[in-house]
Amino acid sequence: MRRDTVVFTLAGIVFGFVVGYMGASWGDRPTVVGPTAAPTAQGGASTVVAAPTVAPLDPNEAQALEALAERDPADVGTRVELGNLYMDHERWDDAARWYREALELSPDLNNVRTDLGACLVHSGRPAEGLTEFEAVLAVDESHRNALYNKGIALTQLGRTKEAITAWEEVLRLHPSDPQLAGLQGQIDALRASSTGT
Repeated sequence: MRRDTVVFTLAGIVFGFVVGYMGASWGDRPTVVGPTAAPTAQGGASTVVAAPTVAPLDPNEAQALEALAERDPADVGTRVELGNLYMDHERWDDAARWYREALELSPDLNNVRTDLGACLVHSGRPAEGLTEFEAVLAVDESHRNALYNKGIALTQLGRTKEAITAWEEVLRLHPSDPQLAGLQGQIDALRASSTGT
């Protein structure tokens, strides 16, 4: 199999799984969306898949929250809320800024650190995101979203075997989690595409 075919296949697998995961866990703050290029049936060229549209950010809501954060520099909750608001609107760098501020005040917020990592992966910095996921896993080795997103970051870094290991671990630790229902099929497809090189 040609290298570009493998790359497009891996991108398509990651994209398909991430979109499925997001759909299943929207209320549980999914954290990463994969690439938008998917392989065609011919296996060579790629087709751009339209990303789901995001509602526009309400500037009044953002301004009100930022004013609260400015008035109380120790308010962790408002900073997390701002991070969540910007993340929901795919403003990754803005979200990362507020998550970092929250973590400076309260470094033990594993869900916030995981969301920070996801923002970093989204903004094209998977190595930095991986560092955040590994920090979470150092204190909570069974953190579902950190393990799952670690696999995404590793895949984007071209470390397929390690990504598969992370995803197999999340399945071992959370075997009955309905949000992970399609993960084994994605692992199998990823493994098959990576051994075809």
